[in-house]
Amino acid sequence: MTDSDFELAVELKRDCIELADWPLCKVLLLNDSLYPWFVLVPRQAGLKEIIDLSEDDQVVYLKESAKLSKLLIEVFNPDKLNVAALGNMVPQLHIHHIARFKTDIAWPAPIWGKFAAVPYTEEQIEKIKARF
Repeated sequence: MTDSDFELAVELKRDCIELADWPLCKVLLLNDSLYPWFVLVPRQAGLKEIIDLSEDDQVVYLKESAKLSKLLIEVFNPDKLNVAALGNMVPQLHIHHIARFKTDIAWPAPIWGKFAAVPYTEEQIEKIKARF
């Protein structure tokens, strides 16, 4: 299922904190405390689209996305959960999972490029890691 040639995209390495390795995916936290923003990246080289995964791995990817979504609802109780696979800026296959709140700084607009990121503190990171 995972690939020894897998390497995380440079942008994801730069902008994210690694939280966990699930059976298929690496679970990342975007280092922006303005929003609970997580990213799932299959640990296989050369993927750009979900259809690049085998059919079996597509099912695993969907299940891991649902698992992460349920965890975010349980932990953060958001007003809305945004789940998206865009890849315009980072072509490596990844799915964003963002807990949104009517009280967040960008609500109801999209969050990309709206405000400068506010990095997490080490204490905040450790609390989040404990959930994974």
